[in-house]
Amino acid sequence: MPKSGSQCWLCDLPVRYDTYEGCTHDCKYCFVRRKNSLEVRKGESVESLKRFISGERNKLTSFCDWNIPLHWGGMSDPFQPCEKEYGRSLEALKVFVETGYPVVISTKGKLCIEEPYLSLIGQADCVMQISMICRKYDVLEKGASTFAERLRMLEKLSGKAKRVIVRCQPYVHDVFGDVYENIPKFARSGAYGVIFEGMKFAKRKEGLVKRGGDWVQPKELLREDFLRFRERCHEYGMKFYSGENCLRTMGDSLTCCGTDGLENFRPNFYNLNHILNGETPEPSEAQLKTGTAECFRAINQSTSWGHFLKEHSFASVMNFLYHQKKNYIDSVMKGEKR
Repeated sequence: MPKSGSQCWLCDLPVRYDTYEGCTHDCKYCFVRRKNSLEVRKGESVESLKRFISGERNKLTSFCDWNIPLHWGGMSDPFQPCEKEYGRSLEALKVFVETGYPVVISTKGKLCIEEPYLSLIGQADCVMQISMICRKYDVLEKGASTFAERLRMLEKLSGKAKRVIVRCQPYVHDVFGDVYENIPKFARSGAYGVIFEGMKFAKRKEGLVKRGGDWVQPKELLREDFLRFRERCHEYGMKFYSGENCLRTMGDSLTCCGTDGLENFRPNFYNLNHILNGETPEPSEAQLKTGTAECFRAINQSTSWGHFLKEHSFASVMNFLYHQKKNYIDSVMKGEKR
């Protein structure tokens, strides 16, 4: 069953769906590598997807009483090579076509531009996100398609999907020049917009600062780079989105996934991303009900926290969380040093 995890307090599309567990792209920087191996296993079933689309919710998604767009590929690429053997993503894609349910698909897999996948993408209500930074990353992503192949993916998908978005993440300042020169290539290949987010490191390295639970590049360094990238994107007629939490307001929308303004793509606005950035979102009817806060379980594994969540609503815990973890959240959302 699609689920929501630890990002529910800041992400507009926190409900993810993964047809596989594990990934053979072998990207050296991937945070999922800390949790899963390169060995691929079958993930969530098509049957569970159908149940979610029909309105069924579990304890992790009970806060969501509307057709929130699913993020497919949040933890494992749906179009990695194993798909040729299992065909699990093909069956899921057929369900998205049949139901017209909104979905954002994140991938580096060139299988998506082969048939019948490409035609089905053209029939689905979907936004395609292609993760790509520059050619220098090819050595870090040895199991994935190359940067050149992903440019070709952009070209093929731009005439099919509702939108095609480039995910320029995880970005490091060392490749600023390469990315700056690639922005016109993204535009010529049909990208609607580009999402920028800095790389996060588990261990301390020279030049990094601690933000939240990660070691990251300094806020001001990223801000300067992002200002140049934003001007460049706008120059070539593309939207600029900031996936960097402390720089979200630099983006053309606080909904950084590139779905802003699309009919049927209603995200969850009731989160600290919008509240702390000056908006006044209203919680949905379900988000006011007791027992809809289980999605916050990953934040704290204690028994007392689990009991607390069962007795409160999604909306009340969202507000409680900021007061209880203000220093941590300010570090993540405002870039303040801890």
